[in-house]
Amino acid sequence: MAMKMVATALFLVLAIVPAAIAVTHTVGDAQGWASTVDYTVWLTGKTFRVGDKLQFTYGPSHSVNEVNKAGYDSCGGTPISTDNDGDTDIDLETVGTRYFICPTPGHCQSGMKLAVTVVAASGTPATPSPPSSTPGTPATPTTPDSPPAAGTPATPGSPPATGSTTPPPPKGSGASKGVMSYVLVVVSIVFGYGLMM
Repeated sequence: MAMKMVATALFLVLAIVPAAIAVTHTVGDAQGWASTVDYTVWLTGKTFRVGDKLQFTYGPSHSVNEVNKAGYDSCGGTPISTDNDGDTDIDLETVGTRYFICPTPGHCQSGMKLAVTVVAASGTPATPSPPSSTPGTPATPTTPDSPPAAGTPATPGSPPATGSTTPPPPKGSGASKGVMSYVLVVVSIVFGYGLMM
C-alpha cells in the first residue's frame, strides 16, 4: 500500500514538472495585442524558451500575421500564418526568431509588430550554428584577445565578434533550479513517508 502511494505521488510530481517550467507569455500583458503597446519595451527582460507559448488577445480591428524577417521589416509580404479570432496561441517549438505583425493598414508601421527570439529550454543544449561568412571570403577566427573583425565596431567590455549572429545559450534559470529543488524535496518526503509506513 505504501509503495503504491509513493509511486502515485512520484508520478504526479513528474507530471507537474514540465508544466511548471513552460511559460505562457501574454503579449502586451493586460493591454494585449493593441496599437497602444510599445512591444520593444514589452520584450525587455523577457526570455522566451522552447516549450513556452505566446498568447495574443485582441479586438476585431486587429489580426496576427506571422511573417519572415523581410515581411517584419516591410510590414507586409506573404504571411506564414494568419489568425483573426481574437485569441491566438503560438507554441514556441524551435530555437530562432519569430516575427509577428498586425496586417491592419497602418498598425504595423505604427509599431504593432513583435520579433521574439526563442532560446533552448533550460537544461537543453543549444545547437551551435556554424560561423557565417561572405561567399568567397573565409571566416576570420578570433580568440579572446584578438581585435574584432574588420568593419566591426569595438564596444568596450563586449566580447570579440565571432561571425555568428546566434545569441549565446542562456545561463541556467533560477526558476528551473528552484523547480528541481522542489521536486527533490517532495520526492524525499514521499519516500521518507513510504519508509515509515
